[in-house]
Amino acid sequence: MSFSFKRAEDSPGFLLWQLTNEWQRKQRLALAALDLTHVQFVVLACLLWLSTHSEEVVTQQKIAEFANIDKMMVSTVIKSLIQKKFLSRLDNPNDSRAYALSLTAVGRKKVLAAIPIVEGIDAEFFTAKTTGLVGLNQILNRLLKSR
Repeated sequence: MSFSFKRAEDSPGFLLWQLTNEWQRKQRLALAALDLTHVQFVVLACLLWLSTHSEEVVTQQKIAEFANIDKMMVSTVIKSLIQKKFLSRLDNPNDSRAYALSLTAVGRKKVLAAIPIVEGIDAEFFTAKTTGLVGLNQILNRLLKSR
């Protein structure tokens, strides 16, 4: 058996996987104090973003597409966030097959408390260690758009 790379650290996929795991560990530890998982934060933050920046009703499907998360995972996370009373599911006036999602007052307070924590970790993890962060973001965006 042979690998394309002579050294594991030459594989961009392996490096990205390792870096992602390290970054997620830091996020997970920080968000635990707020009783949030990282994916719960992402769903809440996407709901906040979409409801603030769009006139459309925010649905599970829109969150899944916006965050590029599996629809079933979003469904599971939404159920847990409803149980925690961080969001509510309402009848969708535009589509009886989908629910409209809304942050509760508690959920809004929770995500607003989490945003500076998550952004602080990003700043420390990426900006403090990386010159050329803009270039990295451009590469990552190009990769995402090329799928």
